[in-house]
Amino acid sequence: MDTITNRTFDEIQIGDSHQRIHTVREQDIQLFAAVSGDRNPVHLDTEYAATTPFKAQIAHGMYTGALISAVLGMDLPGPGTIYLGQNIAFKKPVYVGDELTVQLTVDSKHDSKPIVTLACTVSNQKGKTVASGEATAMAPTEKISVTAPPLPAIQLS
Repeated sequence: MDTITNRTFDEIQIGDSHQRIHTVREQDIQLFAAVSGDRNPVHLDTEYAATTPFKAQIAHGMYTGALISAVLGMDLPGPGTIYLGQNIAFKKPVYVGDELTVQLTVDSKHDSKPIVTLACTVSNQKGKTVASGEATAMAPTEKISVTAPPLPAIQLS
């Protein structure tokens, strides 16, 4: 079992950062399509995707956004964080097998509320930025360490 610990608003400093690496799998794209309802064939149909300018199946843009959410909820600030908003630009396609590095860096802290703004950059294994933007989150004000719940067993058919 993984224990995850947050960083409270008072602990967070401008310039603090965290990165997480994730390799995109076919199953990730299928699960995201099932949960979101986005069945655009460029994501799910390899034959169709081959006829597009991308020449291959690509991940949903918001899948990349969800990886940013994972860093916010698990690492910086971590458990107890409330995701308030996201401004994101998708710069390059994300393909099955891409190794993505999600980097969040604290840009600012609100003067009177526990709100932080973080610069978000997602890059692939070639060092190319695939998405960038800014996230706003309400940081926790109390320190907590919790056991991360196990992910459910999921089978695609």
